[in-house]
Amino acid sequence: MKVITLKQPWASLVAEGIKIWEFRSWKYNYRGEILIHAGAGVDKEAMKKVELLNLEYPQKKIIAKVTIEDCLELNDDLNKEICFSNPMVYGNKNRSGFVWKLKDAKKIDIDNTISGKQGIWNYDLDE
Repeated sequence: MKVITLKQPWASLVAEGIKIWEFRSWKYNYRGEILIHAGAGVDKEAMKKVELLNLEYPQKKIIAKVTIEDCLELNDDLNKEICFSNPMVYGNKNRSGFVWKLKDAKKIDIDNTISGKQGIWNYDLDE
């Protein structure tokens, strides 16, 4: 199954269904299920902003399955709309590139410690 590695707290926010927009510099044509891998990296500034949510922030684990519903090219209006929808999560940054719309987040628990990779990679759920 396809996987993407995200730093914490972003991975946990996606797993909880709080973060439904994922920003990327590249267009992605795939639509369907993808696994969310919490990598070893941590965005310390973002962690401070979301610490009151009292979530768990595992690392080096696959923690969720989501569906990529769409991939849109960012423009000023869409970026402002996303930022306004949840300023704690999306901040107030002027972004460019693309944004994936995610839905149907389901947390999963895979015990294996897994090193992440850049880009999209594959993982056999039966391992």
